Amino acid sequence: MPTGSSRFWGNPDLPAGTGYPTYTVDDGEKYHYEFICQINLSDVASLDRDGLLPRKGLLSFFAKIGYYMGDMDNVPGIGGYVSDAGDVSVLYFPEVDDTFHEAVLVDEDGRQVNPDELRIDFAHGREPYDSEHALLAPPVHREWETWSPPYEDWQILLQIDSDEGDDFSLNFMDWGVLDFLIAPDDLRNRCFDNVRAIVLST
Repeated sequence: MPTGSSRFWGNPDLPAGTGYPTYTVDDGEKYHYEFICQINLSDVASLDRDGLLPRKGLLSFFAKIGYYMGDMDNVPGIGGYVSDAGDVSVLYFPEVDDTFHEAVLVDEDGRQVNPDELRIDFAHGREPYDSEHALLAPPVHREWETWSPPYEDWQILLQIDSDEGDDFSLNFMDWGVLDFLIAPDDLRNRCFDNVRAIVLST
């Protein structure tokens, strides 16, 4: 797919000088976050009636979700409570230019680590039985009135549904959803450095 395209899986497009996001565990070892998707914001500008998101640029989502993709040795960093900031990484690039390149992760045998890329199409609403992938989703899976303090007024930036394809299976606690949460002020200020996440399953 062209550089900067909206897509699930595959490999993220990153500008020159930006490394693949990593996190460090207690013993000092570094690991790569799982790349989930990237959203070219110009694809959704006409659908964002309230202007909550930037009108252009690239928004890329990474998280510690190896456990939910079948790696049982990978302890889930994200569960049924609002996560720490370090459990996810959301990158916002205001412009996509010719310095961007596909950042490919490979294993020791040189094979691509991430599932094959899938194109993302956007629309308002959803049909019954559609997947519940959604930008700015309502908290329909939440069994209580608000998020736990101090996140009461935070909103869902992106919701990812459990899903499966030819080369992946993504299961959030009995086919639930993963919600990326953002503070309203951060969303208004286009700041994506303090996004958190939670897994909800009914």
